[in-house]
Amino acid sequence: MPDVRIAHTAELDAATLKAVRALLYDVFDDMTAEDWEHALGGLHALVHEGGEVIGHASVVQRRLLHGGRALRCGYVEGVGVRADRRGRGHGAAMMDTLERVVHNGYDLGALGASDEAASFYAARGWQLWRGHSWALTPYGIRRTADEDGCIYVLPTAAATLDLDTDLTCDWRDGDVW
Repeated sequence: MPDVRIAHTAELDAATLKAVRALLYDVFDDMTAEDWEHALGGLHALVHEGGEVIGHASVVQRRLLHGGRALRCGYVEGVGVRADRRGRGHGAAMMDTLERVVHNGYDLGALGASDEAASFYAARGWQLWRGHSWALTPYGIRRTADEDGCIYVLPTAAATLDLDTDLTCDWRDGDVW
């Protein structure tokens, strides 16, 4: 089983942050500066091998609106493993760690999944959000139809969810989901 280190962004030194950023830019062809920023400010699950960061995932706090409530959400960002180290359980080990954080600290977990990763999350108990997605923008609540079918949630005992209704995320620059 891979050894996962968990640390808050504030506890990571500049060299580690630089290595994580380089890893994520290597893993994701379309990674942006906003995507990198989205992965910061929360807890990071890191896997090292031979002194190098080979895996990263983070969970940051967001607010999601559902059923007339603002729910405290552990939003998972920047899940990636170096290409030559995939298929060895690193992603699962990082998600085990972050899912414990979600279950013990948030009303629900959420993430935006790529087509390639959707089956990985579904097999772990993450559920596809079937309702419409929205964002609370500076101009009011706006529909985010392009995100429908990509949002997965991890329910906890803290909130009752209806996966077939609307879900609204808080505002952030770049991709809101």
